[in-house]
Amino acid sequence: MSGGSGKGGGSGRGGLHVRVKTARKRSVSSTRWLQRQLNDPYVRRAQAEGYRSRAAYKLIELDDKFGFLKKSRAVVDLGITPGGWSQVVRKANPRARVAGIDLLHCEPIEGVEILEMDFMDDAAPGALIEALGSAPDLVISDMAANTVGHQQTDHLRTIGLAETAADFAVQNLLPGGAFVAKVFAGGADHTLLTLLKRHFTTVKHAKPPASRKGSPELYVIAQGFKGRRGADEAGAE
Repeated sequence: MSGGSGKGGGSGRGGLHVRVKTARKRSVSSTRWLQRQLNDPYVRRAQAEGYRSRAAYKLIELDDKFGFLKKSRAVVDLGITPGGWSQVVRKANPRARVAGIDLLHCEPIEGVEILEMDFMDDAAPGALIEALGSAPDLVISDMAANTVGHQQTDHLRTIGLAETAADFAVQNLLPGGAFVAKVFAGGADHTLLTLLKRHFTTVKHAKPPASRKGSPELYVIAQGFKGRRGADEAGAE
């Protein structure tokens, strides 16, 4: 579920630009994707620094701006595959406990409990908390629905995942915790924003530099979880 999209690939180091010839069994779109990957500085940087995907730099850049990683001790990674975000968490705080979930297989990561199951499964929230061993103080989600090429439909499907992730965060986060999730162009919808603003002190949108310029993805960052009682009392005022 984790996305691997990011900043568009232009020229490489020293202006080197790799061109890929269309192979007999490779489509034009596949050739373009491969050429973009080969010329993407984030892809080369991820390979050089040992991250499993260029998406790792999105989380790094969001943390540079909002600072939610170093103080986190128990983290849930929704849509963990291929594992780049959990790698970033563990590098930022090697003592942090991490539990991740994805429908797709994810290779093991030291210090990370990985569940290969559907997050939409009713049993998933409980399984994640059990795997983590405690309530989380940070929930991160790079989940995105498979795109169908219709921007509004793709946005609504990904917002649905973000709302489910936000509900999990609200039900399980420790007071003071944070929530970071992928949404698409247009940002979080009214229902999601209302939920987050009720339960968190600050709610912001950001597009990290590692997101490709042509990508519609955006991230919502909610910090300072009020706790369920605090939010209920605020809503009653």
